[in-house]
Amino acid sequence: MSVKPYPGWEKISWPEKKNHIPKEVFVRPDVFEEELKRLFYGKEWLAVGHEAEIPNPGDFKTFMMARVPLLITRDMNGEVNVVYNACSHRGNQLETESRGNKIEFECPYHRWVFDPNGDLIGCPAKASEFSPGFKKSDYPLDRPRFAISNGIIFVTFNLDTPELSEHLGKQVEDHTAMVLGGGKLKLIGYHKIIFKANWKAYADNDSYHAPLLHTAFRMLSWGGGKGSRFANEKGQRGFISELSLPRDTGMLKDPSLIEYKSGDLSKGSTAVHMFPMFSIVHHLDVINLRFATPLSADQTEAHYAYFCREDDDAEMVRHRVRQSSNLIGPCGMISMEDAAVFQRLHIGGFTPGSAIFQKGVKDEYALPTDFSQNDEAANLLWWEHYRNAMEFGGSNK
Repeated sequence: MSVKPYPGWEKISWPEKKNHIPKEVFVRPDVFEEELKRLFYGKEWLAVGHEAEIPNPGDFKTFMMARVPLLITRDMNGEVNVVYNACSHRGNQLETESRGNKIEFECPYHRWVFDPNGDLIGCPAKASEFSPGFKKSDYPLDRPRFAISNGIIFVTFNLDTPELSEHLGKQVEDHTAMVLGGGKLKLIGYHKIIFKANWKAYADNDSYHAPLLHTAFRMLSWGGGKGSRFANEKGQRGFISELSLPRDTGMLKDPSLIEYKSGDLSKGSTAVHMFPMFSIVHHLDVINLRFATPLSADQTEAHYAYFCREDDDAEMVRHRVRQSSNLIGPCGMISMEDAAVFQRLHIGGFTPGSAIFQKGVKDEYALPTDFSQNDEAANLLWWEHYRNAMEFGGSNK
């Protein structure tokens, strides 16, 4: 086998079989650069935060979405704003902290000062010393389009992107409301990680692998039951799954770690996955939003944000904190193997051929229309949306 260099953009010829995904899309740097242009800077809405991360006037968080630095604030009137985290003077990165509370953001380069709305409120020197007709009101921080649904803050870097409600659709918005419980949330903490893998390996997570890969599922004989799943042509998917708690918890010193206190076990595990790489997971009493960004062809950053409900009592908050820190995320006992598998998928991506989906595939030449909750076929609609957006030839050309 000879490894082919890719000095520039070269389109991939996509296999005719819908369940065959060319491995090279996971590893080629030129494909990654084109993905930034067509997907992340294209007509997609990208989740960058939740209102509960910035609950008070003056609160802010920063987030880097596909190399674009963002500053997300709640202004003194309580309104959410999303601006580019770059001074309107010379483009210097304005804020370096991941989150905090400020009523002013001062650029260290020339001491221009902005308020949480992004308006320029101060700059050294007289206006007469600047370019003719200079006015502070002409130099606010630039901002992308942004919109909010179910408290989730989305941005798009393309003026032609359809409105968020049209982009998501009623099914996704309703399912998201159900997963989040329709209530107000309160941030309780984060896990943050950089995976040594392409962003698509992270986004392509399926349900088939869970009881096979994750040791905790096997050790506790922890299984799922009945459930339902959806997937659509926009690359969005979700599921509702029944959980049966382990009868023998002798493997745990503290069995309360896997207690379910807040609902019905018939909906004990629910999730929504939005294209390209945002996920909402409610597993037992863990409420988890996963904000992720591609760093390079072989690195992906993910922020696992954990929440409780505003009306939770102290005992319930403590329970959610313990479950969040121990169950889900890069160090969680039921998902800690993910990072290693993502990296091994990336290493395997340098071999010839395709990744071939099997479980739930009934016709290799047609997209599936119904799915069980523990198959991998639902992910194929995500891949078809990806292929179309990238304009790779092959099926349906």
